[in-house]
Amino acid sequence: MKPKKLIGIITPAIISIIMFNSCSTIPKGVTAVSPFYKEKYLGKWYEIARIDFRFERNLNNTTADYSVNDDGSIKVENRGFNYETKQWKYAAGKAKFAGDQNVAMLKVSFFGPFYSGYNVIALDDEYKYALVTGDKLKYLWILSRETEIPEDVKQNYLKTAESFGFDVSLLIWVEHDKAGNSDS
Repeated sequence: MKPKKLIGIITPAIISIIMFNSCSTIPKGVTAVSPFYKEKYLGKWYEIARIDFRFERNLNNTTADYSVNDDGSIKVENRGFNYETKQWKYAAGKAKFAGDQNVAMLKVSFFGPFYSGYNVIALDDEYKYALVTGDKLKYLWILSRETEIPEDVKQNYLKTAESFGFDVSLLIWVEHDKAGNSDS
């Protein structure tokens, strides 16, 4: 094989490995929940609020379903209703722990080998409400097992998020006024 061709094959692989290993999965100064029990976290979650970003723009009725894949990774199924196009949007991916499985720091991928952070930074003892961030302070979600969240939990999570440096004024409060799947 010619050296030029070999470099063309190896260089993208090296760049991918460097990006994969050097990316922090959690914002600086933010801590993930520990201990964390994956089995208790599995199941359906409703998105109560989020800092909006392009993959969820114009979506409401958003949910996330987590289950275990055969290889032990976590299957992620996200759904939401685009109120502009009047169509359901679906994305499937997988998540795996960034390190110790007792710490709620994961990395999730919806696009092949590219992963981003998924970090649970607040969670009640019963695993009914969760505060989640990505790898930067511009990603934040409040999740619940129900379509609503008690006011005291909401206020507690907003204070927690602010203490970590999130701009909670950017949160979009998600409506849940349709059935939670694309079959409806």
